[in-house]
Amino acid sequence: MNIAHTIFGVFGNATALFLFLAPSITFKRIIKNKSTEQFSGIPYPMTLLNCLLSAWYGLPFVSKDNTLVSTINGTGALIETVYVLIFLFYAPKKEKAKIFGVFTVVLAVFATVALVSLFALHGNARKLFCGIAATVFSIIMYASPLSIMRLVIKTKSVEYMPFFLSLFVFLCGTSWFIYGLIGRDPFVAIPNGFGCALGTLQLILYVIYCGNKGEKSAEKDDKSLEMKGEEKKQNVVNGKQQEQQV
Repeated sequence: MNIAHTIFGVFGNATALFLFLAPSITFKRIIKNKSTEQFSGIPYPMTLLNCLLSAWYGLPFVSKDNTLVSTINGTGALIETVYVLIFLFYAPKKEKAKIFGVFTVVLAVFATVALVSLFALHGNARKLFCGIAATVFSIIMYASPLSIMRLVIKTKSVEYMPFFLSLFVFLCGTSWFIYGLIGRDPFVAIPNGFGCALGTLQLILYVIYCGNKGEKSAEKDDKSLEMKGEEKKQNVVNGKQQEQQV
């Protein structure tokens, strides 16, 4: 059981790292276009909060035998901070204020949890407090792409829901869910079980809508065809007028 626990922890680290790096494709597009377009910035500060709280929960003086949880989430916190800063730089003014507000709340929540657990709580009470906080915000992190899923259903397009991000949400959630079950740690198993289910839904949506261009793309194609049709009509009229003049 200890070997299986370690194996799923290592696999969870690998899939989590890919999950944290998956949005780099999105941010490459954002930097290239110098615009955040319709991409949502909410998942990144929420993921940052989850990483900070999970890394804190995994520290030896909070919970035992969770070093793998602490190391990968510490790495994730650094990566997500970079994403948030890039998003803030390229986002329009209204979206920038929104994301900056969320980012500020994230830092305040983490500071509060860390200070309270460090100075006011000890032993099991500390573990319980930090575990509940990590669980709640892990679920919120996994739920943050729900707005993107709604956009996918509305537009019938997966343009703004990258496949690899959905895939690694599923893989990461599944591996850490099993890790939590083997280690009998509900604070790891519960939120990642939710993540596994949500990742499954995202993959199902991707299968359903991956072949569609979406409503906006379809409208552009229709307008393009209409313009080409008008040009052809105009060319025909001009040709007849020239023939009559001859």
